[in-house]
Amino acid sequence: MSPLRLTLALIMIPLVIMAMLGVLLLAQGDTANARGSFALGVIAAAVCGASSVYQVKAWNLKTQSVVHFGIMLVTVLPAMYLSGWFILANAMDYLQVLGMFLMVGAVLWLLFYLIFGVLQPKRASQQARN
Repeated sequence: MSPLRLTLALIMIPLVIMAMLGVLLLAQGDTANARGSFALGVIAAAVCGASSVYQVKAWNLKTQSVVHFGIMLVTVLPAMYLSGWFILANAMDYLQVLGMFLMVGAVLWLLFYLIFGVLQPKRASQQARN
């Protein structure tokens, strides 16, 4: 499968599933959960689709990370704001959601860096020696 097709599949699968769930909830009159389902679909699609930037071999980790962060910033953060999951009554509420977005993103980036950037290559080199 080509990288573009893979990326589109990674985007469309969660987006379509969550959109269908959102439509069903909306048809039942559950607008709050429908809104959250649509937001979750956008977030899942963005995260899945943006993960493909780490497959671009011509980019170093810094470039991949900056591009990934940019995609998250214009998709996930607005979806969080529009989801209805947070009380957004003043500027401090928006800053708290931004802080949560940044903190969770940093923790997840570090976790996946440790797994795929440190542990997996170390294990692969050990297996190659044996």
